[in-house]
Amino acid sequence: MNHWRQRSSVDRMPERRTERDLDELWTLARMLEVDVDGGVLVGPDGQPVTAAPRGARREDDVLVGAWAGSPWFVRAVAPMERSLTRTWRELDEAWQQIAAVAVALVRWHAAAPPCEGCGGNTVPDAGGARRRCRACGALAFPRQDPAIIVAVLDVRDRLLLARQASWAPGRFSLLAGFVEPGESLEQAVWREVEEEVGISLTSVQYVSSQPWPLPRSLMFGFSARTAEERLSPDGHEIEQARYVEREELLRDMAGGQLSLPSSASIARHLIESWLAGTLPVPPAIS
Repeated sequence: MNHWRQRSSVDRMPERRTERDLDELWTLARMLEVDVDGGVLVGPDGQPVTAAPRGARREDDVLVGAWAGSPWFVRAVAPMERSLTRTWRELDEAWQQIAAVAVALVRWHAAAPPCEGCGGNTVPDAGGARRRCRACGALAFPRQDPAIIVAVLDVRDRLLLARQASWAPGRFSLLAGFVEPGESLEQAVWREVEEEVGISLTSVQYVSSQPWPLPRSLMFGFSARTAEERLSPDGHEIEQARYVEREELLRDMAGGQLSLPSSASIARHLIESWLAGTLPVPPAIS
């Protein structure tokens, strides 16, 4: 997921969103079809099916932006069979940025959020970059919910992994959670770790971020250090937690006793950076 740290490959084209511009771009565009569950239509090769737009542009056809030399629109379609779709994170890395934007916008527009000012109905505006209230004209913009995820290291440089009861047997990941009102990102890291496994941190450091449009999160990745070795999983969100050394993690993965999140996730990026010794971390505890 290193590409999320670089400049986006998608140009949102804010200057080309008048009705006249949109009609012109429509004649040059490519289109993705995405269902409200976030599934991207793919072909037998597992790659997204794209085509020139069909017929006239509809009000709910959303301009994603310019990508790979073409303007791209996305059209919401009825839920499709799982065998016909992939989630954005299951696509090749080259497709993930454009697909993440498309999925996030389709799901937001599908919810048709009412106006926060007067409660009136809203409709897509500016090519789907926002919504406009029919009654009072107020504008609404897509929401993203901030969440944190953290690679916690102990004094022996072991990594803290945890699992939820609902996950497949043997699957582990990092601790994560949503940021609460009136809370900074760093404060959310401290709170989530204490709530979920009962330990206090000594230091926290930001690493990188990643959009996660299912449902509509923006994941902020951190590393942290702790002086505590005794873990107390809360038994609700976290069923099991353990510290692992690098050799132990690799051995358990090779033997099938342990599995990690998908390679598209920031969780996997943080874990693999720790394995490689390249994870930015706060100063060691003295």
